[in-house]
Amino acid sequence: MYRLITTDGRAKRGELVTVHGVIQTPVFMNVGTAAAIKGAVSTADLYEIGTQVELSNTYHLHVRPGDQLIRELGGLHTFMNWTRPILTDSGGFQVFSLTSLRKIREEGVYFNSHIDGAKIFMGPEESMQIQSNLGSTIAMAFDECPPSLADRTYIQNSVERTTRWLARCKAKMEQLNQTPGTINPNQLLFGINQGGIFEDIRVDHAKRIAEMELDGYAIGGLAVGETHEEMYRILEETVPHLPQNKPTYLMGVGTPANILEGVDRGIDFFDCVYPSRNGSPACKNYSRAYIRHLLKAKEMLGMRLCVLHNLYFYNHMMEEIREAIENHCYKEYKQRKLASMQAQERE
Repeated sequence: MYRLITTDGRAKRGELVTVHGVIQTPVFMNVGTAAAIKGAVSTADLYEIGTQVELSNTYHLHVRPGDQLIRELGGLHTFMNWTRPILTDSGGFQVFSLTSLRKIREEGVYFNSHIDGAKIFMGPEESMQIQSNLGSTIAMAFDECPPSLADRTYIQNSVERTTRWLARCKAKMEQLNQTPGTINPNQLLFGINQGGIFEDIRVDHAKRIAEMELDGYAIGGLAVGETHEEMYRILEETVPHLPQNKPTYLMGVGTPANILEGVDRGIDFFDCVYPSRNGSPACKNYSRAYIRHLLKAKEMLGMRLCVLHNLYFYNHMMEEIREAIENHCYKEYKQRKLASMQAQERE
């Protein structure tokens, strides 16, 4: 259940009560694609730096080690020794990223594994079954993420198929949650809004999926080639047509500035691999010179320290954001934070 605590403009301060704990929003989810954070960061580290939600990838875990194995071992929480919420994406993004390895049909998507070329089929029902086997807290609906700059006809047809797939996901999730032996019978389902950079398609799709009474709503297909300005414009037009009394999730975004702007437009959930792929300027107990030495020497400790620092920065920034919204001074906080980051970039 999602509770909207307060708002400041369009910025929302809420909490999502789940079977694995309460998520305070806005929140940044730390990405562990294959049930592990890159950089040798353990779940004990995640607790230490204040991580609320871990995010794992349905497709990658299905390919290796296999969702059925994870189910037999007690589910993803037991498998990776993590007790707080987990969100699993649906595998739909691989429809976008593995272009040369897939074929899209009405029934689903035919893949060739990026690991060994093995044939894989994944449709809405298969994605829901895999995520049920993983036992995640939040499952994402199976969708197609079309290229943001695709032509209007392609985008419209893709969105129509995504809507049909969403109805199938919801039906399958309801069935799985009522099946004896299901690891997490309280698994939540988030639908995904698509539409490229066409405002009218986005808004129409938002209105249609809002009627389906899902547990949450994501905006997908952004940060995949369009400009930041285009992304912000789409958020401004689309988010008001999603239920305010449900969490909203901007998928795969982003930089600290993206998050600040997203919150200002009503987004609750964020995720991005950015913190684990980009080095940080400093760390609490080590000099920049030492960290640079570790990275140049290809010592794993260098990556570990950078990832921990970056994730702590993101998690701490979200705490500041929640406090600013509660105090109804988010606009001022955002401007101050952006100015501070711009000044650091110039140094």
